[in-house]
Amino acid sequence: MTRRYVGWVAGSAAAVLVAAGAITYAVAEETGGPATKTPGAESADAGFARDMSVHHQQAVEMSYIVRDRTKNEEVRRLAYDIAQTQANQRGMMLGWLDLWELPKVSAEPPMTWMGMRDMASGKDGALMPGMATDTELRKLQSLNGKQAEILYLQLMTAHHKGGIHMAEGCVAKCTVDVEKRLAQGMVDAQQSEIELMAGMLKERGAQPRP
Repeated sequence: MTRRYVGWVAGSAAAVLVAAGAITYAVAEETGGPATKTPGAESADAGFARDMSVHHQQAVEMSYIVRDRTKNEEVRRLAYDIAQTQANQRGMMLGWLDLWELPKVSAEPPMTWMGMRDMASGKDGALMPGMATDTELRKLQSLNGKQAEILYLQLMTAHHKGGIHMAEGCVAKCTVDVEKRLAQGMVDAQQSEIELMAGMLKERGAQPRP
């Protein structure tokens, strides 16, 4: 079952890449018409695009780290798919900010758009919920084989949980329909990957972190 799922996930990355142009065009259509208001700099739409871009970037970084630390094909395929999918989504979100002529950084703390500006302290590089600390990233870089696989799966599970929380916030608060649909797609896909990673951890005699 794990192999079949990983194969499906890898195939889905291609579909995401093909859809990217259409989604970006759809955002332009939605926000470019005379009757449609472009999101403001402090809107949930802009806040989600900024914060999730940062969140996604760390997932890409972790995935490329583990891909070089293990020879296990299932873990490598999963990591590659997560890296490609989230790098593509990050590019889309940064593109939307350009389209809206909004800054890619904010003076406000992360998660302010969700009313949770104090939710993550930013200590040791963990800027938002679910993000790994700089210490954890260095540890991942120091491991090989099964140990690297377990830590990656644990870190990415926590990362996905934080990402789902943020994406659900956009589904509830964002106003651009295509962005809300992308956020819901993130919720669905990352929940499926959490279930997949739980099985992969179990196969390795480990479990997600509490």
